[in-house]
Amino acid sequence: MTAHGPTAATPSDRPSIFRTAMGDDVFGRLHPQLQRRFSVGLGSGEACTGRGVMEQIWHGGRWVRPFLALGATRNILLPREGRRIPFVIENVPYRDAYGRETVTFVRTFDFPDGPRRFDATMVHSPARDCVLDYLGTHQHLASDLYFSADPAGGLVVRSGEHRFREGPVDVRVPRWIGGDAEVRESFDERSGRFRIRVRVTHRRFGPLFGYEGSFRAEYRDVRGLEPRPGLRPIREEARA
Repeated sequence: MTAHGPTAATPSDRPSIFRTAMGDDVFGRLHPQLQRRFSVGLGSGEACTGRGVMEQIWHGGRWVRPFLALGATRNILLPREGRRIPFVIENVPYRDAYGRETVTFVRTFDFPDGPRRFDATMVHSPARDCVLDYLGTHQHLASDLYFSADPAGGLVVRSGEHRFREGPVDVRVPRWIGGDAEVRESFDERSGRFRIRVRVTHRRFGPLFGYEGSFRAEYRDVRGLEPRPGLRPIREEARA
């Protein structure tokens, strides 16, 4: 069954990884539509697909482009700029090869010269007391995510420590290299759309990359189902 529009949050006997990380205080202050979106998980049995338009996708100076292009080879960040770019975001829960509840954040942007993807998969890390955001097709980069609610019931997500993981290598990305990400998501009652704004900045060099737009969400029952082919990462990282 697919549900559309402003409906109440779906109850769950087992909280989602996001609610677990937020705690009931933060989660309870979110708009009901954000509560439902971030209840996506194995407990709710729901997946969420958002379809909408990015009003603007931007990046910093020319020196940023080679790094964005390198990341794009593993579906990390976007090397393109544009306005009014259609996009889809797929949030699908599943259990990974290590038995952890995982939720996809796969974004596909329909640029005029062809689609581009920005992939992430998220798990809860009890040891780090946060959601761990694995970036890209091979989960080589991992970022700690921390959640708060703004006074209007919107969700604010900020990144913490970044780590690079490959084989025996597990190193913290120095602060002078890594960027700081901030995501703001809200629900507009009048339009029935979610609004999203993402900004990645560097402490010394300023804005690096970002986008903002809006989308409508659809929910579907995925209990007992696997994500569609191509949605899961190629490589899964054991360390959380």
